[in-house]
Amino acid sequence: MPQVYPFRAVQFATGADVSALVAPPYDVLDASGKAALLAKDSRNIVAIDLPHTPAKELGPPAAYQAASETYAKLQKDGVLKRAMLPSMYAYRQTFRSADGSKLIQRSGMTCCVDAVPFGARKGGGILPHEETFSGPKEDRLALMRATKAQMSPIFGLFADEKGIATKIVRNVMEKHRPNLTARTADGTLHEVWTVQDSSTIRMYQAALDYEDIFIADGHHRYTTGLNYLKELESAGSIGADHPARRSMMVLIGMSDPGLVIWPTHRVLGGMKDYSLDAFLAAGKGHIETAPVSGGLEAIEAAVEAKADFGPMRFGLFDVTTGKAVVAKPSSADPLAGRFADKPKAWRELVVAFTQYVLVEELCEKKCNGGEKVKWAFPHTIPEVAAIAKGEETGAGGGKVFGSTGAQLAVIVRPTPLEAVRDVSRAGVLMPQKSTFFYPKLATGLFMNPLA
Repeated sequence: MPQVYPFRAVQFATGADVSALVAPPYDVLDASGKAALLAKDSRNIVAIDLPHTPAKELGPPAAYQAASETYAKLQKDGVLKRAMLPSMYAYRQTFRSADGSKLIQRSGMTCCVDAVPFGARKGGGILPHEETFSGPKEDRLALMRATKAQMSPIFGLFADEKGIATKIVRNVMEKHRPNLTARTADGTLHEVWTVQDSSTIRMYQAALDYEDIFIADGHHRYTTGLNYLKELESAGSIGADHPARRSMMVLIGMSDPGLVIWPTHRVLGGMKDYSLDAFLAAGKGHIETAPVSGGLEAIEAAVEAKADFGPMRFGLFDVTTGKAVVAKPSSADPLAGRFADKPKAWRELVVAFTQYVLVEELCEKKCNGGEKVKWAFPHTIPEVAAIAKGEETGAGGGKVFGSTGAQLAVIVRPTPLEAVRDVSRAGVLMPQKSTFFYPKLATGLFMNPLA
């Protein structure tokens, strides 16, 4: 693994409970979500981290300048303060399972990591696992230029097969109460312990030797950091110890029992020749289906129950008729012909089958005259239902689809953690929005100055 380091974080200095000041990551918020956070406290980090909505595209320069001025003012007023000593930060999230039946805890360490290009390296590398969009990278780079800071951490995973690093983190948490706490709107409790003990830091660094880091969430932000570093280097020489040469991350071992992946469903629209009958007719030879009674509310359970359809099974919901089916590819290795060069772990991804067969072959070619479809990426069935009604959510919807509205939802099962590891190590990328690690890391617990 690239070397990991303690750092002097900028944090809110308003007391131990910073619930009113933290926010979800920028990419799950819309304008109404931002307004709700600012209504609770005008100093909320969202005023800096989300200067422009939607963050999927570059905003006006004035928005990023305003974010920079807010960041500077909060520091001048003492609302934000920088740590006196380099530290690591043990970070625990406590949350409920998707069905609410049990309490789960996920633990990791916040530190800085050498910002190196993606790819395998001797001693461990930084490995991406999914493709990214260009718009968010432009937005994040504009914000980084303005604030000269990393406003939120990257979520990184590493194998930790013996559980040594995870044990070190949990030992820190057992010694004293957390220094900062926050509870976010989704009910997640976030707790932070400041780690300045040099022996603990050295033990943690040693536990990560030779480990790869898999980017679980934050591909756009990590790439932005690399691009920002290139800009500084091209403008003139910068020292080997310049803070832009490091990236702030929360690192979590794959052995941690609290690692949870939610599905990222697809809602499609904008198709001029679409109907469920036309889609299913075009799908003959590509997919096999079985009907579901109960429509959208029943589809997730029906997909899970239909084990005889195999691990690549998924659901289809037609917005206009309310009809639903469980489906599977007609062949055992349906992407082998087009993607023989991809590893089997990639070809078995339902999200890859969705993108390259359901969308490109069926929706675009057969139902939209060869033109691109419009997408939204919800994680829950209630979000799918809201988008189907034309509502705008943090996952998209509403205006995205234009006059056709939402037409077809593809309901997928979560991507397995092993697939993330295997695909990343093979040096290939999953399709965009293949994973959703729940819960998201909070923004505002720590910031990393790059000046």
